Amino acid sequence: MKLLITLLSLVFAVTVANAQEFKFKTENINYGKIAKGSDGIKIFEFTNVGDAPLIIKNVFSTCGCAVPKKPEKPIMPGAKGEIKVSYNTNIVGGFSKMFTIISNAKTERKTVKIKGFVVNNSLASK
Repeated sequence: MKLLITLLSLVFAVTVANAQEFKFKTENINYGKIAKGSDGIKIFEFTNVGDAPLIIKNVFSTCGCAVPKKPEKPIMPGAKGEIKVSYNTNIVGGFSKMFTIISNAKTERKTVKIKGFVVNNSLASK
C-alpha cells in the first residue's frame, strides 16, 4: 500500500511539474539590413499557455556576439514574458544565431533564432 501511494505521489508530482508550456509570438526574428553600430536589441515575446508557473532556467547563445537576457521571475499561467537578445552590430556581414532556452516546460529545451545582415553605415539606407 505504501508503495502504491508513493508511486501515485510521484506520478502526480511529475505531471504537475510538466504542466508548463509556452508559446512564442515568433520563434524567428529577421533584423533585415541594419547599419553597423546600430541598436541590435530585439525581444522574443511569449505567453505561458500552461496551467502552472513557467520558470526560464537559462538561455544561451551559439556565440558571444549575441547576448540573451532571461526573465528572472516565474511567468504565471496566462501571463506574457520576454527574452531580450542583443546582437553586436559592429561586425559587418550576415549573421544567423540560435538561442537555446532551458525551462521547466513540457519540452525542456526550446530554440529561437535571429538573422540579418550588418552593413556599413553608408550602405544601410540602400
